[in-house]
Amino acid sequence: MKKKRKIIVVTGGNGRFAQAFKSIKSKYKFIFPLKKKLDVTNNSKIVNYLKKIKPYAVLHLAGLSRPMSIHDSNIGKSINLNIIGTANVVTACEKLNVKIIYMSTSYVYDGKRGNYKETDPVLPWNNYAWSKLGGECSVHMYKNSLILRACVTQKPFVHERAFSNVNLNFIFHDEIVPIIVKLFNKKGIYNVGGKTQTVYQFAKKYNKKVKKKSSKGEFPLNPSINLSKIKKSLKDGI
Repeated sequence: MKKKRKIIVVTGGNGRFAQAFKSIKSKYKFIFPLKKKLDVTNNSKIVNYLKKIKPYAVLHLAGLSRPMSIHDSNIGKSINLNIIGTANVVTACEKLNVKIIYMSTSYVYDGKRGNYKETDPVLPWNNYAWSKLGGECSVHMYKNSLILRACVTQKPFVHERAFSNVNLNFIFHDEIVPIIVKLFNKKGIYNVGGKTQTVYQFAKKYNKKVKKKSSKGEFPLNPSINLSKIKKSLKDGI
């Protein structure tokens, strides 16, 4: 008899990140409910939907991300979706004993010295990162959880200029998905990203015409993350 695949409910199913999960071959079965069926701002809807589906886990991708400026111009929306919305998902998962896998960001680190480990102190440098850290707080309180601090960007690299003095760990959505799927049975916090390099070095590989620019305070110079924990897990076969 064919083994039944574990169900993963993916919030934010219409987002660019979720799209990358729709084409991957996996031992998990991914379900992408529309907002009218699973609204992260409505706790009772979340509970009712999860009761019906009975998933192994919720992969929480729903939220507000870009443009980054919206987290300054509309903090109410940022708080409602990224902090309160995440807390709603966590409380629903806790009630039904469903695991939550939360996609956070490497921007929760202050970006001054680089090579940040999961155990290092956090100090977000913009409102987007604060909203994601706010979501992390509720996830931390629930032990059946996995937090992924990712450094991910959309494909293709759309900007005409890229920082030549900023070191980080950009990776595209379609490249990070196979990696994080291998972590679904883990708990705790994992940094996830590509190799440490400047934004310009990363972008140049995909766009030979991209031009250099320098951050003069609008972006931290070294928000790079240490990937030794995830590399060890992958090497050990998870």
